[in-house]
Amino acid sequence: MMIIYKFLIRLFKKLRLNTIKKYFRVDRREIAFLKFIFEAYDGIVTITTVDPDQGVVLFCIAPGCEDDVEMILQDLKKDILIEQIV
Repeated sequence: MMIIYKFLIRLFKKLRLNTIKKYFRVDRREIAFLKFIFEAYDGIVTITTVDPDQGVVLFCIAPGCEDDVEMILQDLKKDILIEQIV
């Protein structure tokens, strides 16, 4: 069991290194909603809250999923504040 666990940890770290990282500022009250929406699209992005007071989140986008994430973000921008931090 421990061998499988260690293998999965190494695999996760390797996959995370290959992701595209983008920072966004969102309305802090919408962070949970944003995470919930993207969890429905299994595996295309992980969202980490960097600064909850300022509403800064980190998107780690899976390779090849950039267009899907962008499409979802454009749709969400109609209803909530989402701006990329450069």
